Amino acid sequence: MKKCLFFVMLLIGGFFYAQKTPPNLKVIKKNLENKKSEFNFEKLIFKYKGLPKSLDNMEAQHLYYGRNFQKTVSTSSTEFKNLADAFKDKDVDETINLAKEVYGKDPTNLDVLLILLRGYDTKKDISNFSHHMNQLKSLTDAIKNSGDGKSDKTAYVVNSVGDEYILLNMLNIGQDYNRGSQSANGAMYDVWQKGEEKLYIKVLY
Repeated sequence: MKKCLFFVMLLIGGFFYAQKTPPNLKVIKKNLENKKSEFNFEKLIFKYKGLPKSLDNMEAQHLYYGRNFQKTVSTSSTEFKNLADAFKDKDVDETINLAKEVYGKDPTNLDVLLILLRGYDTKKDISNFSHHMNQLKSLTDAIKNSGDGKSDKTAYVVNSVGDEYILLNMLNIGQDYNRGSQSANGAMYDVWQKGEEKLYIKVLY
């Protein structure tokens, strides 16, 4: 897992300078379902799978937050548990095979992308590693550009607690921060604090 965190750290570049664009979930849902929209899900996922480096911020935002309106693989599912077991057992070939199966059903799952990166790095498969790294970067850029984390109004927005911890690793927020939580407007706000420093993250339900 430390190796996976290393891959996350590679994504930090340009973190604080990109334009911030909070996601509008209603608009994203409408665009994804509209076959005539440039942000139609089928169009975006085709581009994401084929040439992820070409995705712009709005396209990546639609894909990442669009997970809330797509069928995804639960971490409590048998297939994900089997993948986690293979990963823990360090069975690289089985891990890659199982991860590819889950990826086929849930290609924007950050955990699966990290597992694939670990597998392809171990196998020295530069082509597949680079491809999935570009996918991961496009999705994490969408998170980075969702806010600045300085207040609840400009909080970073993530789809899940798992994604929150990926963001925290990107921000180098460690165990010396204390976590407080509050629920509001269909979401959970986590406030990570160290002294006077605070970081706000909105976790979608």
